Amino acid sequence: MSFELMAPLMFGALVVFLLIGYPVAFSLGAVGLLFGLIGVETGLLQMNLFQAIPERIFGIMGNQTLLAIPFFTFMGLILERSGMAEDLLDTMGQLFGPIRGGLAYAVIIVGTLLAATTGVVAASVIAMGLISLPVMLRYGYSPSLASGVIAASGTLAQIIPPSLVLIVMADQLAVSVGDMYQGALVPGLVLTGLYAVFILLVSLFKPASAPALPPEARTLRGKALAKRVLTTMAPPLLLIFLVLGTIFMGIATPTEGGAMGASGALALALIHRRLDLSLLKQAMDVTAKLTSFVLFILIGSTVFSLIFRGVDGDLWVEGLLTALPGGVIGFLLLVNLLVFVLAFFIDFFEIAFILVPLLAPVAQKLGIDLVWFGVLLSVNMQTSFMHPPFGFSLFYLRSVAPKEVKTTDIYWGAIPFVIIQIVMVGLIIVFPGLVSGDKM
Repeated sequence: MSFELMAPLMFGALVVFLLIGYPVAFSLGAVGLLFGLIGVETGLLQMNLFQAIPERIFGIMGNQTLLAIPFFTFMGLILERSGMAEDLLDTMGQLFGPIRGGLAYAVIIVGTLLAATTGVVAASVIAMGLISLPVMLRYGYSPSLASGVIAASGTLAQIIPPSLVLIVMADQLAVSVGDMYQGALVPGLVLTGLYAVFILLVSLFKPASAPALPPEARTLRGKALAKRVLTTMAPPLLLIFLVLGTIFMGIATPTEGGAMGASGALALALIHRRLDLSLLKQAMDVTAKLTSFVLFILIGSTVFSLIFRGVDGDLWVEGLLTALPGGVIGFLLLVNLLVFVLAFFIDFFEIAFILVPLLAPVAQKLGIDLVWFGVLLSVNMQTSFMHPPFGFSLFYLRSVAPKEVKTTDIYWGAIPFVIIQIVMVGLIIVFPGLVSGDKM
């Protein structure tokens, strides 16, 4: 076997393993070890290359940045049961209810607030699906519109800090998590605004799909409503400052901010009298499973990337991508198309751990700011939650949706928001200043 063939064969073998359906973490590790042994047996690699694997694994286990993942996951799971989502949805529904599409606007606003406090897509989608979807259907909303806006608003947790995706992207790109958070904030809010514009257009051209709440459903008015809004908004805004404010001001690292957020979530659950041993056990169990899932994929990707670089796979990828016509724009178009297609089949963690380490050196060589590049890919990978038929956000919503909502309603409802997310990718490319790192 020639040295030049090792990299493409190794990449092709990984694709085959993934298509067969083997777990990603084990596919990455197995392919890496297999081709490493082949390289040693054929004399193309030295056995001492394997000595770097234990050191890399210990490096992962000691990575302080990754410690933010269990903190933010635990925070989101506790907040899901703290009663905050119910209070926010009820109050925002009363506030925006008198206008057409008011409940949809309420879902978008609450989705944004939950994204900025939980950072977990599943928690946001399930909470809003359980609470808002039956209410929206009861008052005449189109099932597809109601499903789409809930699923899309839940995915804001992937791009609005403290997103788990941004933590993983920062780690893979070797940039600061704080910089990624700052860079993603404006695009996340712009995306929220685009969702709201879509609801406005629907309410203007298809008013029957997004009616206003009838007068008898508006139980709060005047001073009572104003007081309810203030008391309901205070806890999430305080939690947002506790987590993001301290990070942006340089008072706390993302890991420390996550720890304070987890403590704040416990306090909120205690105030709402929802904190008990069963809730703690469930939250810790899910947190341990998700964190283990991420770390196993990261360990597998480390083994794969070590051998892949050993056979000059990084130079092979770099040669392919830098030779594309169109320079930087050609590279960005191909990469975003590749990520969009892969998002139909694998989730964002797998894309981040497999693809991003191969793309980052090429982006850096082309002079692309890695924070900007990471935010761009994160917005694109957000579509992985919304792609029919495999989007996880759609699965989460299907699991809690009433029986009268068909699966096809959920799929059709997701499509306009996938298009909006693609538009957002284009806006970031055309207007790089939307991200704080604005070198393209």
